[in-house]
Amino acid sequence: MLCQKCNQKEANVHITKIINGVKTELHLCDECARESNEANISIPVTFGIPMSFQNILEGFMEMMGGIPQQLVEEISCPTCHMTFENFKQTGRFGCGNCYSAFNDNILPLMKRIHGNIQHTGKVPKRSGGILKVKRDIEKLKNELKMAVANEEYEKAARLRDEIKRLEERLNNKQDKE
Repeated sequence: MLCQKCNQKEANVHITKIINGVKTELHLCDECARESNEANISIPVTFGIPMSFQNILEGFMEMMGGIPQQLVEEISCPTCHMTFENFKQTGRFGCGNCYSAFNDNILPLMKRIHGNIQHTGKVPKRSGGILKVKRDIEKLKNELKMAVANEEYEKAARLRDEIKRLEERLNNKQDKE
């Protein structure tokens, strides 16, 4: 899409304004966006800075008040010897054990970024059988609690039996693997 002001360069700044319920969109190139007062931003706008997980991570760490420096220097992974300071700079772990080593420091960060600390997305059909059964059991247990709270005892009995059946199925699957 070309810039709507100069009609020469590629538009990579997109401004959407909604005033009194009327939506207007403006697509500008970097130069026209800097010259334009449409952005109406009081801080200097710098275009071309790549957005990376590292930048986001640093921003969240600053917002959270950071971690005391002496504590950060002491934390390191026992397997790969990566320090938490290295993780903050790169945004990458050195090995799978870094998750455990830095667990106390990254859990609040992950919860703030993702809204949860446990994966709740899709699971592959072939390899996710056990996980699916576990999720089904948890869902049924919640339904069971609701049924008991609502004094729906027949429904609660059916749910209890279904939970037992799934738990047996889960135990059989785990024994096979």
